[in-house]
Amino acid sequence: MVHISDGVPLDPLLIMGSWVVTVAILLYALSKMKTEDVPKLSVITAAVFVASLIHIQFGPTSVHFVLNGFAGVMLGILAFPCIFVALVLQCFLFSFGGVTMIGINTINMGVPALIAYLIFKTGTGLDIRPETRKRASLFAAIAGGLGVVLALLFLATELITIGDVFLETTIAVVTAHLPIIAIEAIFTGVLAGFIAAVKPEMFEKK
Repeated sequence: MVHISDGVPLDPLLIMGSWVVTVAILLYALSKMKTEDVPKLSVITAAVFVASLIHIQFGPTSVHFVLNGFAGVMLGILAFPCIFVALVLQCFLFSFGGVTMIGINTINMGVPALIAYLIFKTGTGLDIRPETRKRASLFAAIAGGLGVVLALLFLATELITIGDVFLETTIAVVTAHLPIIAIEAIFTGVLAGFIAAVKPEMFEKK
């Protein structure tokens, strides 16, 4: 799974630093949030939360949907608090990850979500109309897949720095999530194309 659990011997400075970065980005993102953003933020946070609860065992790890790229495409900067809230709920309701690791897990999934948004924004110029739905769909697909790729890259880098003890787990996690990259790319692209055709104003970023 993409979560890092309590007890994984990461450098304490890395853990504390990730909390500092997480809080800083959260404060900035929330300062940009408007009242009218709350319904969309709530729905997509719920989707990310529920999707990540579907786990399939794969060797020493498990595979699950991430949807961080999808959150980035739909929410922009608000994807970060979306990921944070979903991780907090997963931690306290189902013991996924751990309290001390919420910061670094938010970085691992939230920063790729923001990069995915930048890819989508750069590729489309946020000019989302029925006439531009194919372009929106293409760049949303790229963003959706890239979000998972970057989350895996962040996770793998952190685990490898610990030593060979987590090498097998790292390989298993990355291998298990390769199909997820393709599935989330297709899902995000298709959904973005549909929304661009029927309700393009959902992509407007304040």
